[in-house]
Amino acid sequence: MENILEGVNISKSFPIKGFLGKTKGTVSAVHDVSFSLKEQATLGIVGESGCGKSTLARLIMRLIQTDEGKVNYRGENILNLTGSKLQDVRKKIQMVFQNPYSSINPKLSIIDNVAFSLWENGVPKEEARKKALYYLDAVGLPKSYALRFPSSLSGGQRQRVAIARALVLEPEIVIADEAVSALDKSVQAQVLKLFQELKKEFSLSLIFISHDLNVVEYMSDEVMVMYLGKVVEKGPAVQIYSNPHHPYTQALFNSIPSMEVGESTLNNSPINGELPSPMNPPSGCRFRTRCPLVTEKCAGDLPPNVEISPGHTAACVLYERVGNEKVLS
Repeated sequence: MENILEGVNISKSFPIKGFLGKTKGTVSAVHDVSFSLKEQATLGIVGESGCGKSTLARLIMRLIQTDEGKVNYRGENILNLTGSKLQDVRKKIQMVFQNPYSSINPKLSIIDNVAFSLWENGVPKEEARKKALYYLDAVGLPKSYALRFPSSLSGGQRQRVAIARALVLEPEIVIADEAVSALDKSVQAQVLKLFQELKKEFSLSLIFISHDLNVVEYMSDEVMVMYLGKVVEKGPAVQIYSNPHHPYTQALFNSIPSMEVGESTLNNSPINGELPSPMNPPSGCRFRTRCPLVTEKCAGDLPPNVEISPGHTAACVLYERVGNEKVLS
């Protein structure tokens, strides 16, 4: 299966302004992040709030500009595109945002919310509305909802409208940024199932971003774990969830509540301490200030990505020279 999208060494920092507008520092939001998304597969991106997941999504969409790196769509770096070429690629990569109450226009009817992007691309109004009806039906909203306004819909229904709006341009890739986190658990399950059905029906490739580990496990073929702007582990979802290697991934999984009395998982080390400031991240491994397995070596250079098994890597000094494991450049 070929890669439809690749990120190569993406970095982004934001200046912090003082009271008089003078720059007093920078926030390292995303640092040297690389990933790949296979055709018709789902890449899950997980980590604590503030780890850079949503910033990475916006960098891929070019809603903000990268400082360094590439975003290759079908082998072409879209960061170099302008004009009509960029507009064509943006049709192929769509995004569903977190908050369904703010991501759709409250002044437009449901059908016009979905049809709007088609109008912006020169499609006649009636043709656009006909196509919008098709995608509203695809996300489970009947024709009787078409002339309603967002204020009359529940959160789950609004998110279905947002999904229909993303699909109406017939994208190949959909980025879902915390797309179910604002919904009740029962509604979450319905929307997650909808994503799976739409992925199959429209041959979509998905990037699914969430802080909810259970949601990511359910949705993903591959998983990428981020901490303070860095990728600490990535690989097939089955391997990441059954045998996590990075101490942060292990601690993150240990934070999942268990229904089993006395159950012990992994090294039983939940995450301790405060998240360091992204204005002043720790030297070396950014997780070292909270890591139960920290050594002096962790404060040195950034740890390399080490191949644990085919396609499964972890950025930790513990695996630099273990058996025949390969240190990746």
